[in-house]
Amino acid sequence: MYGNPTFDCAGAQLHAVCRQLATVVTVDGVIDDTNIERITAFAHRFVLAEKPFVLDLSGVTSCAGQIVSLMYDVDECCFHAGVEWSVIASDAVQRVLRGTGVSFPVAESVPDALHHFADSIDQRRRLLPLLTKKTA
Repeated sequence: MYGNPTFDCAGAQLHAVCRQLATVVTVDGVIDDTNIERITAFAHRFVLAEKPFVLDLSGVTSCAGQIVSLMYDVDECCFHAGVEWSVIASDAVQRVLRGTGVSFPVAESVPDALHHFADSIDQRRRLLPLLTKKTA
């Protein structure tokens, strides 16, 4: 199989793309107790050191409270890998998150998340010469 195949996961379709600025994992369809563990494992597989991570849930039509555990798992995985991450949440995902009162790094769209990561990289590049200057 060549390219970036889509995986079917008991009502959800999963797709991953490694872009220049970040790895983007897209989940479409339904997230529930029958597929949450497989979706979490799939997401973990694509958290790469030194590459920001985007979890695109904009195509999720229905989800249960387990979506919060997915986000906590991704947050922890990204923390241990030392990378920034962001989630793009559909209306269904936003409703669940509002009901729980928890907060995660949210972007409006994949391009917005990538723009944020590009800005962060630019800021670090501007600071690097200042940090490496030798004092007399």
